[in-house]
Amino acid sequence: MHKACRKNFLLKRSGLIFNIAKSFCFYSMNNPAVPHDSFQFKEMDLSHQLLRQLNSLRDEETLTDVVLCAGNKELPCHRNVLASSSPYFRAMFCHNFKERFLKQVRLLGIDGDILTLLVDYVYTGEITINMANVFPLMDAAAIYLYPRVLEACSVYLQSQLTADNCLGMVRLAQMYDCKSLQCGAKEVALEHFLEVASSDELKELSCTEMAGYLGDDKLCAEEEQVFEALATWISHDPEARQRYAHELLEKVRLQYVHPTYLFHFIAINPFVQASSMCRGILESALRLLFSLSPTSSPNVQPLWHVPRRHSSQEFLVTIGGRKSNHQTTREVFLYNYTKQQWLALSKLPAHLYKASSVCLHRNVYLLGGLISNNKKSIASARVYSFSLKMNRWRSERDMPLPCYSHQTLAHMNCIFSLGGIGPSQEILDTMHRYDSVFGTWEKMAPMPVAVLHPATAAVNQRLYVVGGEDVVQNAARLIQVYNISRNMWFRMETRMVKNICGPAAVVGDKIIIIGGYTRRTIAFDTKSSQFIKCADMKERKMHHGATVVDNKVYVTGGRHITSDHIIEDSDAFDCYDPETDSWTSKGSLPHKLFDHGCLTLQSIPYKSCTM
Repeated sequence: MHKACRKNFLLKRSGLIFNIAKSFCFYSMNNPAVPHDSFQFKEMDLSHQLLRQLNSLRDEETLTDVVLCAGNKELPCHRNVLASSSPYFRAMFCHNFKERFLKQVRLLGIDGDILTLLVDYVYTGEITINMANVFPLMDAAAIYLYPRVLEACSVYLQSQLTADNCLGMVRLAQMYDCKSLQCGAKEVALEHFLEVASSDELKELSCTEMAGYLGDDKLCAEEEQVFEALATWISHDPEARQRYAHELLEKVRLQYVHPTYLFHFIAINPFVQASSMCRGILESALRLLFSLSPTSSPNVQPLWHVPRRHSSQEFLVTIGGRKSNHQTTREVFLYNYTKQQWLALSKLPAHLYKASSVCLHRNVYLLGGLISNNKKSIASARVYSFSLKMNRWRSERDMPLPCYSHQTLAHMNCIFSLGGIGPSQEILDTMHRYDSVFGTWEKMAPMPVAVLHPATAAVNQRLYVVGGEDVVQNAARLIQVYNISRNMWFRMETRMVKNICGPAAVVGDKIIIIGGYTRRTIAFDTKSSQFIKCADMKERKMHHGATVVDNKVYVTGGRHITSDHIIEDSDAFDCYDPETDSWTSKGSLPHKLFDHGCLTLQSIPYKSCTM
């Protein structure tokens, strides 16, 4: 009876399905709007459910057909699951190996707890990685061909990278062919090279590995520090490593080494002296760095054009000056472009007004100025230098003549001090040259015309003194040009120049003259000796600062003339882009400021400038 009922039910169900299908086909044929596409069902969670069920079967030891053994662990598993998870087990259980027929398979070179983690991962897709298990887990993942586990270990280790372990991690990554870990560990080593350079692991690097670090553009260190790391590496095993000295010395960018260090330390280093090829490299660098005219050493031109490392950055620095209340300030600020903040550096060693400042070899030099003494201002001959690395000022050799309102320019290893007002209030036409390597001053050919507050620039072995005012306070409509190698001046009369108390900035071969009791911005092309009209500033400006960072001209503070012909102090921070010939505001200075120094300092990031 039961069978007869079931048969009737099946016949009725079949008939019902047939009638529904027949009706649907008839309807769809007479209604073109009905879609004829098939419907594909996909259960997204099926694989996860199957994996969970397989793991339950494993826990119950149901349908398991092999036991993996390691140490004191015995793990019942399914051959088909293991074979599906790894090419290693697929070969073991699907090809003609004895393990294919064994009930128990003992795995060598793997700890029982690590095998448990790996099998759990196969059945669940999850694994917990920590410092206690990551290295044996990497071994097991590499041997038994679980690349996702190996990559997960790599990701974990990247989160644990430090200056102390990065070199070891690079070698570990090479052993397991983990590209991401290798790149991450090397980046840490390059970024923290000063700490890495003092480690014992660095001394154990091969020549090829050492060359890879020293030659990398991303190495975050000054070239003096790069050389010291090289010297330490060679001195660890001088007999075996001396033959690599010239190959590695070529990785040090000697054109960016401070000349004093090059002359007094590198030149007398034993491994440099012991190698004729090293001495040849050094002599080429010395000829270039100590020559006032690099074009006189054409054989070493390629050395000069090697770029700075990527870690070297340009920082804008403002120095001293006067605030809106006309009080002299000792404050020095550095602009952090990343955070768009002004950071305070070590203050000036004295209250100086109308001093001159210049950058040379990653140091700031402050020269002359007026200094208050018993309510009386006197001209100063003092010279100070500032190191961003140390965040400290120190005294240098005094100038031959006290002066203020003078101009200073840097070229090669020298600082040129031009004009200004002397101790007897006379307008000076003098020029002196300071050799920063030997700390000596020398008197050079005087300017053809004594001028105050001109725009000055150094381009292609020449110093340019543009405009200013003469002894009777008229605008000097001329450009005075000094040939450095010949110690000779010549002058160019021009009606295009009428700037007083306006700075100049150099972009390529062009000198950009910004304001000076005017809104005008003009560029002088030193190649063609032609003037180019640029976009005007919004206001008539004077006593402001200007410098170039990343081929853009940044203008700081100053004083401006309002539409009512009133002179007001400014805290403006503006940028001129020669590419687009346009001005944009970059915010404001910490306070109103004029008659200050505005410089570009080339350096690697130190804590003092990245906080």
